[in-house]
Amino acid sequence: MSEPHASTRLPLRQVWPDAFVARYRDAGYWRGETFPGFLRERAQRHAGEVAVVGGDIRWTYAQLWQEVERIAAGFLAQGLVPGDRVIVQLGNIPEFIAVACALFRAQLVPVYALPAHRITEVAHFARKAEASGYVVAERYEGFDYRTLARELQAEVPSVQHVFVVGDAQEFTAVSALDGDRAMLPGDPDPQSVAFLQISGGSTGLSKLIPRTHDDYIYSFRASNALCGIGRDSVYMVALPAAHNFPMSSPGFFGALYAGARVVLSPGPGPDAAFPLIARERVTCVGLVPPLALLWADAAAKTAHDLSSLQVVQVGGAKLVPEAARRVVAGLGCTLQQVFGMAEGLVNYTRLDDPDDIVLGTQGRPISPDDEVLVVDDHGNPVPDGEVGHLLTRGPYTIRRYHNDDAANTRSFTDDGYYRTGDMVQRLPGGYLVVQGRATDHINRAGEKISAEEIEDHLLAHPQVFDAAVVSIPDDFLGERSCAFVIARGEQPKPAALKAWVRGRGLAAFKVPDQVVFVDAFDTTAVGKISRRELRAQLRARFLAAQEAPTP
Repeated sequence: MSEPHASTRLPLRQVWPDAFVARYRDAGYWRGETFPGFLRERAQRHAGEVAVVGGDIRWTYAQLWQEVERIAAGFLAQGLVPGDRVIVQLGNIPEFIAVACALFRAQLVPVYALPAHRITEVAHFARKAEASGYVVAERYEGFDYRTLARELQAEVPSVQHVFVVGDAQEFTAVSALDGDRAMLPGDPDPQSVAFLQISGGSTGLSKLIPRTHDDYIYSFRASNALCGIGRDSVYMVALPAAHNFPMSSPGFFGALYAGARVVLSPGPGPDAAFPLIARERVTCVGLVPPLALLWADAAAKTAHDLSSLQVVQVGGAKLVPEAARRVVAGLGCTLQQVFGMAEGLVNYTRLDDPDDIVLGTQGRPISPDDEVLVVDDHGNPVPDGEVGHLLTRGPYTIRRYHNDDAANTRSFTDDGYYRTGDMVQRLPGGYLVVQGRATDHINRAGEKISAEEIEDHLLAHPQVFDAAVVSIPDDFLGERSCAFVIARGEQPKPAALKAWVRGRGLAAFKVPDQVVFVDAFDTTAVGKISRRELRAQLRARFLAAQEAPTP
């Protein structure tokens, strides 16, 4: 299979109706800014100030821009052409930021993959995006991504260009990239697609989310104001940098926009992060709930000075009030709850909100033009305070996925509202309290896992007759996954089933945390039961059994 010609690839687009475009421009949300444009300007304005810290690297804004230009010219010299899509699978290293920004500069389109993803997910992204290139680290957290690159090229031959941070072997080293800067294109159209973000993957393999320069820059520019990010801020990326939360809420892009310093932690735990907080005087960090609780407990015992921390943001999953109190008490700084999605809408508690709002809600939307509907199962609005399905549209919420007609039909209304899949209560003042998901999924420490996807892999095992995967509450992870399995013939060992799923090329966080064997699943009188009802039954029965007193 040869590389897709530009004319045969599905175009990348994200389109709002003309009336909405005019409204968002008139309101000042969309200012015609682009990633290369603002990065170039910051490199000029803050040339000698430190922009990015990670490992042994400390780049000033000028040095970061030099790296961006070098790598961008190198990509084009290697044969990539503007418009090509390039999968970026890098961990929390400075090269992640340099590569992403270099792709913007060359008018190439990053497709973000998480370090945990393996061949199943990465090949899916490559096919859906019609990718031509792939950027990985030689190794990250003990895994050799060059082996994954070889697998990917074997499965998706259109991925002809592989670039490696570190020892590239037969591939091209990112450090060796260079080319004629004069061949670099001008800045892109602000309404063009800047990159493809990945969805949470709560309904199967992740969908691709086209984000434009205008809409995405607005989201982190406005976030900066709500999160107190300015030139003196030091923002830490503790979660995987490819997640939307540490990228734009306000994330490292928000920090760079503000002329602040970005500090990349090699891992999310206190052992990795706390020394960096003390050394770099970090002021803001974003965490998922289990990690925030871990940090809060560790803070009481650490010798590292964490007094620079001003704001700890918690998002990715609901932070319940008691956990919120523990985080505030343990870390001794302002808590900011964040609830959002890679598709757009982001909600924040404000830094001056009263305690009951900060502890008990997941915030309210960024923008006055974030339109929020809370509706019942039939699409009718419910009164404030009642639980309903969350729908939204606005100046940074997408109106379509890339290359996925079925998902577009399912996820968007005819008038452009995105069906988030979240169940919420809206309080007076627009604050939202998240109640859970309407669909079957597990939110494991902020990582969204599709029950259906894991069931499909279990059902491929020769000794599995049927399987149902459910979420089980977990004090540390928020939720863990439990697979209920009906064996076919001899019952396999739970460890063998876990190894089977792991061996199917999936991210490790998707492997069931627990396997429970059952003789049968309940059915209705006509022999049918929906998967959703089945999962609810199994979950309820499991929890009831756990709560029952021991004889």
